[in-house]
Amino acid sequence: MPTETFEFQVEARQLLQLMIHSVYSNKDVFLRELVSNASDALDKLRLEKLRDDALDADVSDLHIEIDVDKEARTLTVRDNGIGMSYDEVGKLIGTIANSGTATFLQDLKEAKDAAGAEGLIGQFGVGFYSGFMAADEVTLVTRRAGESQGTRWTSRGEATYTLETVADAPQGTSVTLHLKPADPENQLHDYTSPWKIREIVKRYSDFITWPIRMVPEAAAPSDGDAEGDGDTAPEPETLNSMKALRARSRDEVSDDEYHELYKHISHDWREPLETIRLQAEGTFEYQALLFVPSHAPQDLFARDFKRGVQLYVKRVFIMDDCEALLPPYLRFVKGVVDAADLSLNVSREILQQDRHIRMMQRRLTKKVLSTVKEFMTKDSDRYATFWREFGTVVKEGLLTDTENRDAILAASSFATTHADDEPTTLAQYVERMKDGQDDIYYITGESRQSIENSPHMEAFRDKGIEVLLLTDPVDEVWVDAVGEYRGKGLRSVTKGEIDLAADGDEKAGEEREKQAEDYAGLLGWMREQLDEDIKEVRLSARLTVSAACVVSDSHDLTPALENMYRAMGQEVPRTKRILELNPGHPLVKGLNQAYKEREDRAELAESADLLHTLAVLAEGGQPKDPARFVKLVADRLERTL
Repeated sequence: MPTETFEFQVEARQLLQLMIHSVYSNKDVFLRELVSNASDALDKLRLEKLRDDALDADVSDLHIEIDVDKEARTLTVRDNGIGMSYDEVGKLIGTIANSGTATFLQDLKEAKDAAGAEGLIGQFGVGFYSGFMAADEVTLVTRRAGESQGTRWTSRGEATYTLETVADAPQGTSVTLHLKPADPENQLHDYTSPWKIREIVKRYSDFITWPIRMVPEAAAPSDGDAEGDGDTAPEPETLNSMKALRARSRDEVSDDEYHELYKHISHDWREPLETIRLQAEGTFEYQALLFVPSHAPQDLFARDFKRGVQLYVKRVFIMDDCEALLPPYLRFVKGVVDAADLSLNVSREILQQDRHIRMMQRRLTKKVLSTVKEFMTKDSDRYATFWREFGTVVKEGLLTDTENRDAILAASSFATTHADDEPTTLAQYVERMKDGQDDIYYITGESRQSIENSPHMEAFRDKGIEVLLLTDPVDEVWVDAVGEYRGKGLRSVTKGEIDLAADGDEKAGEEREKQAEDYAGLLGWMREQLDEDIKEVRLSARLTVSAACVVSDSHDLTPALENMYRAMGQEVPRTKRILELNPGHPLVKGLNQAYKEREDRAELAESADLLHTLAVLAEGGQPKDPARFVKLVADRLERTL
């Protein structure tokens, strides 16, 4: 097949330009990323060979090799792993197939410092392109295990790349960087220097379980050798210790080494928020090394988000993203688990049913949740970071994990009217409850500002009663599923009847009875007029300033929840709501007086309709007939001029 030239995808071209012009100063990380890719390729080949013994592949000496040519100024990272086919090279190297590409590139351009840029690059998983920070041209030669022909990919990082088939490619992948001209004033970035290669591998890749070998340049012949007779090929030097961090004691491993392992498995170049070690001994033995990231990936809520930790069995790599080891609401956790008593041929289907896997999941889940609880009690800044980044997804567990619901609640915090900036736990809320208060009150909505200004909050503000302010979509669902906390009900301020008058307040009770009698006629008439939209009209004990509000019955779905179900394609019948009137508001008083005096009922009906629509608007809803609403308001304004 002749050489073919292709154009890079637009996003890939933009990324390459950012790399070529050095979006960050620490260029050394390109070698770490290439070594990491090579390690992944070796893992995948060993796993594929385990599952298919007939695969025509040599697995006798799997390794990574780094070859430097000072004279030609090239650096090659070579592995004898799984390799790629012609089509895979075009798909994996020529394009960036990931949701949020445009946002990622914009964030990368706007990164204010080197660390921020590194974090974005690593998070997006495009480390191969980092080679262009050090090279003017990159050549990749690869042959997939079991295939007879290889592929060569070449690019100068500009608009195009070339692809061609090659007949003599060895199994695996080699990436050759044609390095940029040497900078005599900056020897720290001399990637043809063996000491520099040793330093980078030791710093970033010492824990890689495959040998990373460097072939030293051949020594010049000694005076005693005639034309080099008797020379032997130089012995490759193994640069890494190959000892897995999870197998070492805590005292043997530095935080920096843990952080480099995290960066290797997560493709995140920021340091993790926390490292969690766990070693189980007894009838079922395993080691776990888990990491809590310091920031949420951009695609955390995408359907195709890859979750799960790496699974090893007796130090043999089994799979990259074992979903069975942690529940979906902890999908941001990265790490490695090495089990001693599983089969090397274990499949994803078997994992779902395996008793040992379920035991591991329970213990790992409890360990992560207890770590978050420790953040809360011992390191408020670290907890604040965690909850800001992952609180929304953790709360999904309140719906799906009843076994750990109490632990999740204990590790959760919520915005509250008690403080502008400081979130509260449910335990703290209960401690502050007023005498005689039986419920934990909350309100849900799109933003703190909108729900704090809701008419439903007026009586609570007036009485100084604390309300939780819940603004995540999942909040609409979990509060109903949980129902109560330590015997205190979770109660929405927008549902059911609410009376905050003190028990035994006879004067208040007598006043309500008088108002009910006085407004009985208006309430019944408005119920008939608005029958299509509401199920009841009643006087409100929750309003102190606004004229009216709409509320849901105690066990009805909220409008936001109805919309959420419809967005998921579920048919949900429309629920009529309740209109509450403030008997102390001048507008409501005037309406009642007009009803009693039997004035023009057509105009009175318009007023009732306007009052209902204003109540809907006040909670962020939309008029049923916007054009009619605008006309009614305009007519009323005209008559007042």
